[in-house]
Amino acid sequence: MALNKMALYLPNQKSINIYQMKKYILILTFFTFVNLFAQDAKINWVTVSEALELQKKNPKPIFMDVYTTWCGPCKMLDAQVFNQPQFIDLINKNYYAVKFNGEGNEAVNYKGVKYANPGYDPSRTGRNAMHEFTGFLQVKGYPSMYILDEKGEQKNVIVGFRTVDQLISELGAK
Repeated sequence: MALNKMALYLPNQKSINIYQMKKYILILTFFTFVNLFAQDAKINWVTVSEALELQKKNPKPIFMDVYTTWCGPCKMLDAQVFNQPQFIDLINKNYYAVKFNGEGNEAVNYKGVKYANPGYDPSRTGRNAMHEFTGFLQVKGYPSMYILDEKGEQKNVIVGFRTVDQLISELGAK
């Protein structure tokens, strides 16, 4: 049988010749690779201290997500916004990205003052003691997203869940 006459017969469907099948396989392979690369794109999260050190070498603003482990809207941001390619691209190009647990035990040195969470209890599930840096920031609710300018000064606060389009708009980008 000649190659150009080969066909695949499927039950209750028309035949598909080998060239059409190759085309479909090529398209499927392309979209599979595109999807794999898109899933690998992530926000380059760093700690507060790391972001402040990076600012000394290359000044740019800080986008800081203040969250807790028990916060539902915080988890929604992670699942619906922080994994979107347009948001990832915006943050990685224009900001140092920080994820800060408002009830965690990360040591923070901000403007010469050391902040800790002396009441932190690692055996607790759910709510924990508030971090001193959370108090300094005067966090009103979770999630809270703080924008610090190139000198580490607070510029803006966004409180509560936002969709990707809303958050991009509030950050002043299109």
